[in-house]
Amino acid sequence: MTRADSRYCSRSLVRWGPELIVLEASGGYETALVGELVDAKLPVVVVNPRQVRDFARAIGQLAKTDALDARVLALFGERVRPPLRALPDEVGRELKAVTARRRQVVEMLVAEQNRLGQAPRMLHHQLRAHIDYLRKDLARLNRDLDQTLRRSPLWRETEELLRSVPGVGPVLARTLLAELPELGRLSRREIGKLVGLAPLNRDSGMMRGRRTIWGGRASVRAALYMPTMVATHKNPVIAAFYNRLLAAGKPGKVARAAAMRKLLTILNAMLKHHTRWSPLCLPIA
Repeated sequence: MTRADSRYCSRSLVRWGPELIVLEASGGYETALVGELVDAKLPVVVVNPRQVRDFARAIGQLAKTDALDARVLALFGERVRPPLRALPDEVGRELKAVTARRRQVVEMLVAEQNRLGQAPRMLHHQLRAHIDYLRKDLARLNRDLDQTLRRSPLWRETEELLRSVPGVGPVLARTLLAELPELGRLSRREIGKLVGLAPLNRDSGMMRGRRTIWGGRASVRAALYMPTMVATHKNPVIAAFYNRLLAAGKPGKVARAAAMRKLLTILNAMLKHHTRWSPLCLPIA
């Protein structure tokens, strides 16, 4: 961490008593500091800045300075007491960084391939050269992911458990390992809410609003989507669940979100009970 990074992170860090360190997410600037705290076995929680800002507005603190932010963050830690969650170790942080970079390269590759279909002929050579470079970069990142996983027998075993489920491939398994370290440690309701797949109520008095999903970890939801669509054809449990919802008149979008949540629940239960996939004897989360 550079000196500038340390100064930036120190404005977002508050230690509340001997029990808890509350740290605001700062667009990645907090990563090195969180790593040091985790390695030192200190209890640290990284909170969403939006939550802290909403808390400040709720208590009437509209002004914003570094000193005021620190006081609000300390008060947020005292009043809200955000729960401790699993944070990645050094290997986990490397896996998360490589996984995030792989996702960025895939997005660039798709964008360039889309541009190739619409660009004038004079640009085709340049676009194809960039596409070839991105494909080679993607292959290198896949090799880096393999090497990172080979460093940890526990991670390899966890990946094998996840990939035993029909529909779950290496991309989803590694995204879950990198982006969702809480998998297998929370209840099915908690893990669904954390990822943003739990339907949220919108009721007031006699009015009953439509349940919607939002928030959570968008990268995990994005990685879950295509494997779930594969599972609706290849996985007997997910297929039966998905088709039953469609037969009951549920819209396709609702059925797909429910199938994603069902698949996530199964994976969470498998890791919690350390059980391989079996359609006849699924563990209960």
